[in-house]
Amino acid sequence: MQNVIIVGASTGIGRALALDFARAGFAVGITARREELLQALALEINTQGGKAYIQAMDIAQTYDAVRLLEELLERMNGADIIVVNAAIGENSQTLDWHKAEATIAVNVTGFAAIANAAMQHFLNRRKGHLVGISSLAGERGNRIAPAYAASKAFVSNYLQGLRNYAVKNDANITVTDIKPGFVKTPMTAKNDRMFWAASAEKAARQIFMAIHHKRHHAYITKRWRVVAFVLRSIPDWLYNRIV
Repeated sequence: MQNVIIVGASTGIGRALALDFARAGFAVGITARREELLQALALEINTQGGKAYIQAMDIAQTYDAVRLLEELLERMNGADIIVVNAAIGENSQTLDWHKAEATIAVNVTGFAAIANAAMQHFLNRRKGHLVGISSLAGERGNRIAPAYAASKAFVSNYLQGLRNYAVKNDANITVTDIKPGFVKTPMTAKNDRMFWAASAEKAARQIFMAIHHKRHHAYITKRWRVVAFVLRSIPDWLYNRIV
């Protein structure tokens, strides 16, 4: 039995992905801030014949979160795959610094701390698979949620750096950058601008397959690859008019 840990598994994509891994025969470590939601998910996994380990943590509290991840890894005798999905995001057209600061604490500092700890674990084992959930929003800055978009660009860039580090150190470590477009989750429930929105379950299935095939990059759902190309290609004067 292989082991997977999903950081940010209480709702949405993380929850659906945990269930997919459990159905595939993985022992699943699940983490999030809200322990009651983890307990409910663990019960669902266990009643379906799977095996779940829970660990409440807040990745914005980086040193505590890393320590708790290490404790979970010890309880599970290590992990083959670690998915860093935990994130927050709010529209902030008024440039509210409190919202931006909270976003950076979780999506940048928290993400980097957990991804770094995961890589240290895999480097010690000389193998593993790190998965980060960035976003199509990271392709280019936007006025609606500037801190969120920038934080997701950081995630992609950091993952690329870790992938390069693994290659240069001859470590058998795969690093996957998952870039979802719009997905129907509690975090996006207030977004009235969504189109092509996938269910969390559909998104999780495609993410699971990208992980299974050890992709370095995957847009979720696949059609968003075209949008990403357009976003990267159009000149600033046009981008500023249409976004």
